[in-house]
Amino acid sequence: MPADTALGAEPLVRLGAFLGVFAAVALWEALAPRRARAFARRARWPHNLGLLLVDAAVLRVVAPGAAIAVALAAEARGWGLLHALDLPAWAAIALAVVLLDLAVYFQHVLFHAVPALWRLHRVHHADLDFDVTTGTRFHPVEILVSVAIKCAAVAAIGAPALAVLVFEVILNATAMFNHANAGLPAGVDRWLRRLVVTPDMHRVHHSARRDETNSNFGFSLPWWDRLFGTYRAQPAAGHQGMTIGLDAFRAPADLRLDRLLLQPLRERSGGYAVDHREEAR
Repeated sequence: MPADTALGAEPLVRLGAFLGVFAAVALWEALAPRRARAFARRARWPHNLGLLLVDAAVLRVVAPGAAIAVALAAEARGWGLLHALDLPAWAAIALAVVLLDLAVYFQHVLFHAVPALWRLHRVHHADLDFDVTTGTRFHPVEILVSVAIKCAAVAAIGAPALAVLVFEVILNATAMFNHANAGLPAGVDRWLRRLVVTPDMHRVHHSARRDETNSNFGFSLPWWDRLFGTYRAQPAAGHQGMTIGLDAFRAPADLRLDRLLLQPLRERSGGYAVDHREEAR
């Protein structure tokens, strides 16, 4: 893929995919909600989507098209694992997408394990409902750290530019899909979660229980949680009885955009590190 084409196509492709998937998932939630909402959409959606706009603006200024640019540089200089292998183009793209998803799994575990990173990531977990907008709710500093990690992974893997674009579209789409407040028939969910992270599988990860928060780290592919022992099939209280969010941030005011942006500076971390240690109160 020519460099100008790849860099120019990325924002339009990602925006088109985002709008289409967001609309589809929002409609699915409206038609088949899994849980009753704790808050009206007007109390959360403007703030969650406002945070998304802040993220997009920061990325546009600081690191526009960074992962694609690194992929093109890696291709030009022969960096990374896949440039050392003689694979057909389709196989290199498929393998790169899978390896990038594995990198995101480990990144997610890291954001739970390292206290400074958890302070950023807890903005995502502190949402008091779970729906399509939760999948867009990340602190801008976390987004920048994630981009840096992703760029390092792209260079190490030697991921083709097209694979990076495909991966970005899949990751954004599955993040909205698996945060849906929508239900699937039990049999369909049981089958589908062998191929992709489903809403019921990922909802466990947003439980207020620490052991459940520290499970089901996968975003797109469900295989890594099973492989590395972090898979949990269902929440202990059931999907209707489980509590969403973090104990430290349960005030309605904590849903506001200004609170989300400043939350990493607040002293209480929620204490949900992977080692489950109790935080001093």
